Parts: sequence; C-alpha cells; structure tokens
Amino acid sequence: MNKHYSKTLLAIFLVSIIATTNLLAQSVDKLIDEVDNYYKQFNNEKALEVAKKAEKTDPDNFEVIWRISRAYVDIAEKMPSSTSQQEDAQLAVYQKALEYADKAIKINPSSSIGYLRRAIANGKIALFKGVFSVAGVVNSVRADVEKSIQLNTGGNFTQAVAHYVLGRTHAKISEKWKPARSVLGLGWADNEIAIAEFKKAIALYPTYVMFYVDYANSLIREDEYKIAREMLNKALQQPIQHQDDEKRMAEAKKTLNDIKDE
Repeated sequence: MNKHYSKTLLAIFLVSIIATTNLLAQSVDKLIDEVDNYYKQFNNEKALEVAKKAEKTDPDNFEVIWRISRAYVDIAEKMPSSTSQQEDAQLAVYQKALEYADKAIKINPSSSIGYLRRAIANGKIALFKGVFSVAGVVNSVRADVEKSIQLNTGGNFTQAVAHYVLGRTHAKISEKWKPARSVLGLGWADNEIAIAEFKKAIALYPTYVMFYVDYANSLIREDEYKIAREMLNKALQQPIQHQDDEKRMAEAKKTLNDIKDE
C-alpha cells in the first residue's frame, strides 16, 4: 500500500467520523428540543423518556443530564405519598434527581445550572425528611445555590431561580426560633434576606408566579401587608409557566382573602 493511498484512506476515515459525530450531535440537540417542549406542556414522563433516549446517544451531555434531574424532580412532585410505600417511592425519585445533578456538576463544574439543580433536588429531600432533621442537607442547599449565583451563568431565568431558591431556603429555615436552629448550625437563616432574594428573582425574571407568592408570604411575616397584597395580585396576573402555578395562584387568592382587613 503506497503512502498516497494510505493518506486517502485516513482522510476518508476522519471525514466519516466527523460526519457521524455531527449527525449524533444534531440528533441529541433535536431530542433536547423535544424534552423542553414536553417540559412546557408539563408532560414530565415524556420529557424523561426522551431525555433518557438522548442519554443513550450521548451519556455525558451536560444539557441532557441536568434535564433528567429536572424531570425526576417534577415527576416526584406529582407522585402520591399517602402510604409509607408511596413515600419511599417518591424519595427514591428525588434521590435519582440528586444523582443526575451530581453527574451534571462533574461534567461541567463551571455552569450555574448544575449547582442549582442539585440545590433543588437536595431541597426537596430536606423538605421530605424534615429540614430540621437534616441540617447538613440544608447547608448544602445554601452552598450550592450560592455557588450557582456566584458563577452567574445560564441567563436571567437560571439566576432568578437561584435567588428564589436561596430566598425560599432562608424563609423556611427562619420560621423556627433562632436559638433552637442555631444549635443545628442553621442560625444563618433570615427572613429579611429572603425578602431581598425574592426581590432579586423578580427583577431578573418578573413573570413567574411562585416568586411573587413566596415574596408576599415573607412580607406578611414582617407585617408588610400593603406590599404583600400588591405582590399577590401580580402573581395572579402572570402566565402559567410551571406545573404548580395554578396551585400557587389558588394560594395567592386565599392569602389575599385572609389579609384583606390587615
């Protein structure tokens, strides 16, 4: 075999590899678009099914992996939890979300969204188990979401959700008497910080129902009823973008009625 022929074969081989890689990338990109369309429809099972298909094609694709974590959280949120068996099944799905968030961070440790997805998965696990019984998990939620904000990647929506999760964490933990939670290493939580974080979330992405509802709840704790009513009314004016938006709107209506005389 002469040198010219060998070089020709090598060139053909390299071109075929590049072409195959490009086709696979296009295929995965198309599947990611499909995942996002199902997410917008709140069809979590189909979103997961398509994302898992994309994972088989490209197991270490960051955009696929964090979306799988998101899908597992959304699925777990809608699972029944009336019996101990159902609770165990729900927790197992949250744990899968955590596993995929961990993998996303390993693949791309410079992206905000991996840390945000891990914070959300751990936050759900903490709420499931009881936040004051898993202080270490709660502290990791705070650390991850602060890392997500520090990295400042992923655009306004990702950053808005990060500030919201940080605000919600402060709000939830600060409900407990400070000296009692300080013993657990959770003395850092502060409802005033929660308020500031909710405001940042709204400034970055002003059309998300839950931002306004949780902001209002924290304002009510500070007896800021006028602003709280304004925020609750704004919540009712936003488009439906999340699977829990209708439930949060119903909460906003009830809270408005509860504080109408305040």
